[in-house]
Amino acid sequence: MDTQDFILVLTNVPDRETGKRMASQIVAQKLAACVNISSDILSIYNWDGQPQAEIEVQLMIKTTQARYAQLEELITSIHPYELPEIIAIPLVAGLPAYMGWVKKETETP
Repeated sequence: MDTQDFILVLTNVPDRETGKRMASQIVAQKLAACVNISSDILSIYNWDGQPQAEIEVQLMIKTTQARYAQLEELITSIHPYELPEIIAIPLVAGLPAYMGWVKKETETP
């Protein structure tokens, strides 16, 4: 199994309830095997030329390259932000049994 087939997708949302709602939809549609929702994090950034400091939670989405386009489309359609962060990080290694589970959970019927 080639680990290049697997990615970790990150997105931040304003609160845990939003994160739970989004994660449930993502997993139910088999766009990811698992979504972890972080504790509160502080994000500092500029928006419309103004400095911002906001509490958010991060979703860590374990999926495959093959499911990325559909995952991005879903996140974009249900995300509360005008411009959501959606970043995919390729995986360079992983426990083969875990990677097999991710592949199985994201296969379309």
